[in-house]
Amino acid sequence: MAVPAPSPTPRSPRRPDAILPPDSSSADAAPSVDFGDPASLAALRTLTDAGAATRLLHECVAYQRALDARLDALLARRADLDRAAASLLRSAPPLLSLAASDAAALKESSSSTAALADALSSRVRHLDAAHSRADAALARAEAALDRSRALEAARRALAADDLAAAASAAHDFLAIDARFPTDDDLRRDLLDIKRRLEGLARRRLAAAVDAQDHPAVLRLVRLFPLLALADEGLQVYVSYLKKVVALRARADFEHLAELTSATQPTSERPDFVGCLTRLFKDIVLAVEENDAVLRELRGEDGVAYAIIELQEECDSRGTQILRRYSDYRKLARHASDINSYTKNLLSVVGSMASAAGGTEGPDPREVELYLEEILALTQLGEDYTEFMVNKIRGLRDVKPELGPQAMKAFRNGSFNKMEQDLTGFYVIFEEFFMVENVRKAIRIDEPVPDGLTTSMVDDVFFVLQSCCRRAASTASINSVLAVLGGATSLLSNEYQEALQWRMREPNLGAKLFLGGVGVQKTGEEIATALNNMDVSSEYVLKLRHEIEELCAEVFHAPADREKIKSCLSELGEISATFKKILHSGLEHLVASVAPRIRPVLDTVATVSYELDDAEYGENEVNDPWVQKLILAVNTNVAWLQPVMTSNNYDSFVHLIIDFIVKRLEVIMMQKRFSQLGGLQLDKEVRSLINHFSEMSQRPVRDKFSRLSQMSTILNFERVSEILDFWGDNAGHLTWLLTPAEVRRVLGLRIDFRPEAIAALRL
Repeated sequence: MAVPAPSPTPRSPRRPDAILPPDSSSADAAPSVDFGDPASLAALRTLTDAGAATRLLHECVAYQRALDARLDALLARRADLDRAAASLLRSAPPLLSLAASDAAALKESSSSTAALADALSSRVRHLDAAHSRADAALARAEAALDRSRALEAARRALAADDLAAAASAAHDFLAIDARFPTDDDLRRDLLDIKRRLEGLARRRLAAAVDAQDHPAVLRLVRLFPLLALADEGLQVYVSYLKKVVALRARADFEHLAELTSATQPTSERPDFVGCLTRLFKDIVLAVEENDAVLRELRGEDGVAYAIIELQEECDSRGTQILRRYSDYRKLARHASDINSYTKNLLSVVGSMASAAGGTEGPDPREVELYLEEILALTQLGEDYTEFMVNKIRGLRDVKPELGPQAMKAFRNGSFNKMEQDLTGFYVIFEEFFMVENVRKAIRIDEPVPDGLTTSMVDDVFFVLQSCCRRAASTASINSVLAVLGGATSLLSNEYQEALQWRMREPNLGAKLFLGGVGVQKTGEEIATALNNMDVSSEYVLKLRHEIEELCAEVFHAPADREKIKSCLSELGEISATFKKILHSGLEHLVASVAPRIRPVLDTVATVSYELDDAEYGENEVNDPWVQKLILAVNTNVAWLQPVMTSNNYDSFVHLIIDFIVKRLEVIMMQKRFSQLGGLQLDKEVRSLINHFSEMSQRPVRDKFSRLSQMSTILNFERVSEILDFWGDNAGHLTWLLTPAEVRRVLGLRIDFRPEAIAALRL
């Protein structure tokens, strides 16, 4: 069949060449507007800018050319497509006929197979339904036989007094009956047997509980889940555990009561800690060793229920023990005595009153014994509570109401409240013990052989450290804050006053330099007072660091840590105050020593620095003043080194250096120098630096920086040489002299012209 020739396709009219863009590369760029989208016409109609319209016109021309090129390419392929279509039309009829016949045969075969499959499927469904009914009938028949056998087994076991076998058979019967519910004579007979079993199990379990026959109790309580009485079995078993714990606790408490009530002294002392420990141990073992039985009865709910019930026994017996201890030690009376002894144990006025022979409080040694006992009892309670609370938190599959109920039993029980009462007594006793021992340490203060401080320093901080450690061990934030507050008040008041009292010496200079045996003693006393202040400032920081570490291990709540941090910050302020007082004391000592050094410094004013070669050589042989100054310093300062701490002695030496340097600067600014005189001053400054570096462990070179810079300037060959070391040329050198001071020092040179100095740009 002939294929007609393709008719020519009309082409889009081209734009005149006059409107083409000058750059042909714009045809290859992607247009900014989709010209094939009718929606773009609205945007084009809103154009008001001629430049934008021209640009879009160029883009449109390029877009039209691209469309023309594509149409040309498609039309070029038309001849090939026409030839292929003609070839397909010539070969298609035979192939289509063959395909149609094969499709018809396949359809007929599929239809017959589908009809056969439907018939077979229907028969299979009928057969499956019949099979299911047969299985159900067999299962029911088997269940009927099993019910009969279970009933017969229950009868035989009950007749043989085998309650475990009878309960197991009854449980099997009821399980079958739950799958195939019936209401026949067999079920009524079984329920009758079950009632008889329940009665026997209850009576025998009660008898076993009364007889404390633990194996029998375990054996009988395991029957209750089989008889659908798991809750009742759990209650009876937990009551039995409470009874066992109560019997042991009662025996311990009665023995404790006998010891505390004895009118005659006995060799055995009441052991409240041991009694409470045994109570906690019995409760913990009751939970741990019976965990499997409790879970068998009621899963994790059974464990939680047992913990709650046993905690009631802890509240009863534990509170009884703590109250007995409080009465035995007369804690309330002692606390009342302490409160009446002083309204404010931490006041300096209270200290003066007690020193004047006021009413004495309890013996601090007895109070320390009470503190250790209270701490042991409260720590024991905290450890027990923490263990049981963690046990509760480890239970994942419990009723929602049991968890909060258990936590409430521990946090709000009578035992916890009694513990809080003991903690209140602890705070009162700890503050009293701390204050009395600190006051005693201050009162019996004495020099320590071969020591740099007196006994008061180590004694006071040992007491404070012990008290703060005990407070942290209570795990009570209120106790820690109270004890820390007391320690802070003691340090900032009484202890600080005691330190300052030793430093008050109105005629220190006269006593140090009049001669005689008293000089060494006075020097040691003032040095020891300064050492006390120095060591105390360091001990305060160590105490703060130790308490901070202890509390970080005990307290994890952010609010508690913030409270402790705020309280500890006061210790840092106290340390800073001690250092400030120490610096004032050292300045007072320097003021006493300075008059012995000043005469040597005054002789420097008579020394000439307008040197020629002969005079410079003479000074090298006979030092004019440096060795005299060093001798004066060694005579009046160095003898204190063995009796001062290294920190105090270094600070003392540095203050002496400050005094010397300031005086030398004033003197040197009043002199005139030759270049050799500047060299002489440089040698003298270096000698002083070397000597004082040997006296002090701290660097001293920075103390002489201004003098060193003055000697450097006075050694210049010419005035302009300062510019090689000033400003950007200074390098690592930091000038401590101001530009005005530099000009003044340059003016001290006899050979530098004032006009050259004034012309410097510094």
